[in-house]
Amino acid sequence: MSAASDLSASTTSDPLARMRVVLVRTSHPGNIGATARAMLTMGLDRLVLVAPRRFPDPAADARASGATAVLARATVVESLDAALAGAVLTIGLSARPREFAGQVLPVRAAAERAVATAPHGEVALVFGTEMSGLSNEDLARCAVVATIPANPGYASLNLAAAVQVAAYELRVAAGQGAVWTAPRFAPASHDEIEGLHAHAVRTLAAMRFLDPAMPKRLMPRLRRLFARAGLEREEVNILRGILARIDALIDGARRS
Repeated sequence: MSAASDLSASTTSDPLARMRVVLVRTSHPGNIGATARAMLTMGLDRLVLVAPRRFPDPAADARASGATAVLARATVVESLDAALAGAVLTIGLSARPREFAGQVLPVRAAAERAVATAPHGEVALVFGTEMSGLSNEDLARCAVVATIPANPGYASLNLAAAVQVAAYELRVAAGQGAVWTAPRFAPASHDEIEGLHAHAVRTLAAMRFLDPAMPKRLMPRLRRLFARAGLEREEVNILRGILARIDALIDGARRS
């Protein structure tokens, strides 16, 4: 943590490394910790605190929940001008309409603008106090005002929640929105699915659910169901096993 550490732009090509989150006059240290957690989950780690009431503080560490590295390298300054020093784009977050606000963008568009600007230098996202947000004077220092579309009747977000939304939009805008995928197993072949279909015809006929002389649309619909399901080989084996068990029960009932 530094009282006035270097705020110059990072040399990395990752646009997220050029984003700094600025919290202005934060009242409760727990909100600083929760903000650190929200940032780190989205790949941000540049935190600047303008005249926080209490920091460092055990409550901040507790709420950070493992993101204490962000708190450890946080920069503490006395003025918003110091927090914005060297930034090539400044974005103030506000839910309240302001008469003299400059360009106002939804947070998603603001995030896209931030990422597009990042190759040229650092971008600062500025958040105000828990109770009243940014003052008009603070917001006047920001080139862009960003707002999170929300319920007009209750648009107020918790400070860390607002940071989380903005950080998520930055991550997506930076092309880092990919998510994990479930493993794919070997697909069933045409012959395997046809074997399943033929087996189903025999079993359904034995159950007297299907009348082969008057099949109507049952089997074409069943074939379409199999095709739409995109069955895997193991799934076909499971269904064939179920049908085989039904066959055995029907055969046993006939013999008894």
